[in-house]
Amino acid sequence: MSSRAMFIFAAISGFLLVSFGAFGAHVLSRSLGSNEMVWIHIGLEYQAYHTLAVIGLGAAMLRRANFWFYWSSAFLALGIVLFSGSLYCLALSHLKFCVFVTPIGGLCFLVGWFLMLIGALSLKRKANHHE
Repeated sequence: MSSRAMFIFAAISGFLLVSFGAFGAHVLSRSLGSNEMVWIHIGLEYQAYHTLAVIGLGAAMLRRANFWFYWSSAFLALGIVLFSGSLYCLALSHLKFCVFVTPIGGLCFLVGWFLMLIGALSLKRKANHHE
């Protein structure tokens, strides 16, 4: 994703995060059970962390394009959609297939963080190379 796409995704994700969090706290908490509210809370928490990571990657990409950061942000964004989205789906619908989507989203998060590490290490090597 380009920096622009990263910021757009993060803005939409952040907006949905706050909206769904407020809706969950004020509306859904009256009708859903404790398990469902835990699933929503976990989805929101992971969405928040990874939205911030996408913002950070977007900022880093403004300074210098980085192949690894590009793919890291794509995997983190996909992880948000699959991991958090499947938890929201499970809490609201009890569709059992969602439990198979959640770990795929978690794997996307892991791949995204690993690619970020590779990108960060490549920045260090490039910085040392120019000294």
